[in-house]
Order: sequence, then structure tokens, then C-alpha cells
Amino acid sequence: MGVLPHRKGSPSTAEDYDMKLVVGVLGLAFVIAPVAVAPQGIDAVLFEQGQQLYQENCALCHQDSGVGDPPTFPALSGNDQLGDAVQIISTIHRGTSRMPPFPDLTAEEISSLATYIRNAWANDFSSVSTEEVTAVLEGLEETGQMASVWDGVFTEAQATRGQAVYPGACGICHGRRLNGAPEDPDMRSTPSLARARFLRVWEGRSLATLFEYTRATMPEDNPSSLTEQEYVDVIAYMLTVGGMPAGDDELQPDPQSLARVVIRPQRRNPSIGPNRR
Repeated sequence: MGVLPHRKGSPSTAEDYDMKLVVGVLGLAFVIAPVAVAPQGIDAVLFEQGQQLYQENCALCHQDSGVGDPPTFPALSGNDQLGDAVQIISTIHRGTSRMPPFPDLTAEEISSLATYIRNAWANDFSSVSTEEVTAVLEGLEETGQMASVWDGVFTEAQATRGQAVYPGACGICHGRRLNGAPEDPDMRSTPSLARARFLRVWEGRSLATLFEYTRATMPEDNPSSLTEQEYVDVIAYMLTVGGMPAGDDELQPDPQSLARVVIRPQRRNPSIGPNRR
């Protein structure tokens, strides 16, 4: 089971592959932002801010071009459903059956992101104001505080269950050490599922994004073949291998709760306080 796409013809080492993903998949702002051109009548600053947020949160599944990978990841370019601003605001904040929620985005950020996806590529809808977003969010129920993967968000027993699932579902491709080095030397390198290289690619994203992407695409030869509980148990195992501490409560296979746990490196100075975004 992997957490980012890997195809033949990739760089020869996992390190090279991960670095390519950092630049290509994450869409760093200084690479992408200069090509953003706001359509006539759309605020350029708002549009560029939305593009940056899109690269950070959406391009992994929906692609830079907005074409997605249907039916797993629907196209946003030319999607008439984007005409409903209320629906888009609610979807970004609460997610759908296959899209993770983004409860940590502010009203201003949702305004920028919604404006971008409604007016990029082949789309031609109006912008979305912060006031519109605020009005919609006021009618949505909040479900808890934000946390990080360093806040004891899984249990030791859950990580042990995930460890039992990992060898058959994930280990053949991603290696017994979760470092992206397959046991078979003839197999191509794959993304790391733990430690620094994993954090380099996934920093700032939520466990909901990891959960939804993984169950939609992995194992590569049989996506969605594990139960939801098995997917979240494997994530707990990935976290414990990465050095994250266990706690008293298990991760639940619920995107709403997983969306409130952010993947990030550990703070070097523990006196700073809890790992909150």
C-alpha cells in the first residue's frame, strides 16, 4: 500500500522520487504562482492565493490541470456543479464520501480556493466572498479541536493490528522498514511511508487526506481491497514507525475526525506548547 502514485520510468531511487514529488506534486508556490492569470473581473490576489491553496490541498488528486483521474478523482475543469457556491463551500469544509474535509481552512482561505477552482481552466463562474463563506460556515456544526500526529492520536494495540496487515498489503512494494525499498531488487523504488521522507511530502496535510487517498488508490493492484478499519490501522502503524507516540484513543475510520489531525514534524522545543496548526 502506498500513499503517492508511482509509475514505471520513475527516478531510480526513493530519495529522487520523493524530491520530485515535493516539487512536482505539491506545487510549490514559487514555481506555480507566476503562471496564474486571473480572468477578467476576478481579483488577481484572491485568485493567486486560491491557486496556492489548490496546489497544497487539492492537486494531489485533481491534478494541476483540474482534470482529475475519473472516476476516482473527478474533474474540476468544466464541472458544472461548481456553479453552486454554497455546495462548494460546504464540500471544502465538510468533505464528501471520497473527498476529505478541510476544517482548518479559514473563511478567507475557502473564499480564495473556491474562487480559484470556479474560475480556473475551462470554468467561468463568479468569485466567492469571505462573507458568503462565513454565512455558510455558521450553519455547519463544528466537531472538535485540531491536533497533530504527535498528540497521541492512536493506540499501541491499533498500531499492532496495522503491523499485522502491513506485510501482505504494503510491504512487498514499500519494504519491511517502510522506506520505499522493495524486498525484490527488480522492483522500482516506492514512496516512503514513515520518518523524514514521508513527512517531507505529507507535511501540512491531514490524516483524512492520507486515509482517503490511500484507500482510493492502494494497494496499487487492488485499490480499496482492505476494510476501512484496516486502512486506518495501517496508518497508526506508519505513525508509530515514524516515532509518533501512542495515546489512549484509537484513530477512527471517520474522515471528519481524521481531518482534525495534521501531519507535521515534531517541534524541537517542547516548551512551545502542543502541536497545533
